[in-house]
Amino acid sequence: MEQVSVLVVDDQEAFRSAMAGVVEATDGFVLVGSAASGEEALTLAGALRPQLVLMDVHLPGIDGVEAARRLCAAGDPPVVVLLSTYEEEEVELDGCGAAAYVPKRLFGPDRLVTCWSQASG
Repeated sequence: MEQVSVLVVDDQEAFRSAMAGVVEATDGFVLVGSAASGEEALTLAGALRPQLVLMDVHLPGIDGVEAARRLCAAGDPPVVVLLSTYEEEEVELDGCGAAAYVPKRLFGPDRLVTCWSQASG
């Protein structure tokens, strides 16, 4: 089975590490990079061409929603899953192109697999 390449994006090192740990612990997924801002995510996504981007909603500079919008507008875009400490109804995601939103407290291997299966299936 081909591994799904993943870029994780969060301005907080603890959450970046936690997301990276989930990716590395989940069969079929491989971490290819990490970023701490929306701008860095756009640059790395262009260079690394990940299949999946796990991105925090609240980032310095370009926030996760706008970064998702830009990534999804590009040719051959990655699947973008947005994460935050907020509940889904507290975040405005309309039109950004993200495949899913997951509260950080619910993110784990099962949710990663489910998001990917639903978005790529």
